[in-house]
Amino acid sequence: MKAIGASVVRGLTHGTMCTCADNSGAKEVKIITIYGWKGRRRANPKGCIADLCNVVVKKGKPELRKKVENAVVVRVRKEYKRPDGTRIKFEDNAVVLVDEKGLPKGSEVKGVVAKEVGERYPKIAGISAGVV
Repeated sequence: MKAIGASVVRGLTHGTMCTCADNSGAKEVKIITIYGWKGRRRANPKGCIADLCNVVVKKGKPELRKKVENAVVVRVRKEYKRPDGTRIKFEDNAVVLVDEKGLPKGSEVKGVVAKEVGERYPKIAGISAGVV
């Protein structure tokens, strides 16, 4: 995937535990791959805001646990810089579970999502509490 903006630091790696910010039934997930990441051999895939990734559900409803799902990163703790020069960071790493087409599985998103997510996935921004 194309980079989001000016100096986006890829702060999420393989194995990062994130909270699930939607009401799909998953509570905590673990990132296992990042789609579109290109890097050198044996390097961990790294992701940032609005990246599509594969996750394993670690905590949540029993029918979702131990399942591999697609997710979009909506909040990151690592501070990143936007093209207009502002810097932004959130208090947690959060993802939203999506299907193959990029549509959210839940019907609402707890908390705010980043503006970059709204540009790339407008349906997620539409069901969120706010866009920052």
